[in-house]
Amino acid sequence: MTASVVQLRDIRKTYSNGDLEVHAVRGISLEIQPGEFVAIMGASGSGKSTLMNTLGCLDRPTSGSYVLDGIDVSTLDREARADLRNQKLGFVFQGFNLLARTSAQENVELPMLYSPQRVPAVEMRRRALAALATVGLADRADHLPSQLSGGQQQRVAIARALVNQPRLLLADEPTGNLDSRTSIEVMGVFQSLNEQGITLVMVTHELDVASYCKRILVVRDGLVVRDEPVTNRLNAADELGKLRSAESAAKLTGATP
Repeated sequence: MTASVVQLRDIRKTYSNGDLEVHAVRGISLEIQPGEFVAIMGASGSGKSTLMNTLGCLDRPTSGSYVLDGIDVSTLDREARADLRNQKLGFVFQGFNLLARTSAQENVELPMLYSPQRVPAVEMRRRALAALATVGLADRADHLPSQLSGGQQQRVAIARALVNQPRLLLADEPTGNLDSRTSIEVMGVFQSLNEQGITLVMVTHELDVASYCKRILVVRDGLVVRDEPVTNRLNAADELGKLRSAESAAKLTGATP
């Protein structure tokens, strides 16, 4: 049996503010298997962001255990957790977080600069260009972020997250700054990566975006209240085809799609 990428056992997180205690996560246990594509949903204050930060080794739980790809994260100090993040995890954010004055290629190379193992410049370039090719931006390697559309910037961010070949890709509201069409295109990139065997976990507020995933976790009051496979899963290629058909029909009739 293939080992889980993620194993959470009774994870709890309590924040203290003077005499006030906030129980952000109240005892979550779950597993994520290799090749899954999981959406985490929940209202503001539900605990989903704390859960995501725990998965990303950015926040240490108050109690419980987290095993990432066979490594017990709770036994690691801050420096070891930072190395683990660099080696095992890739992050995609809502705001892209690209350096404005560096090219797409240089932005993608950044995680390798912080790798515990020194990566030669030639190898950094090769891996960065390969990652950009994976997201369909091989011809934009020398472009600055200001020369790219929002969707292209997010693709660069995805390439950056992939460049160290992580075991788990974490995406936090990755379509939050994108229009509907571009959101579908980005979800298509994620679906393609998932088909290649990459394990993804994504936080989103939007049910239609979550419908591109394979599994949905709903978090409320610090607990997972729903964990189920996605029925009637959307396929990004099909949805883009429908959109193009609607646009073509609109052009013929002079109507707005």
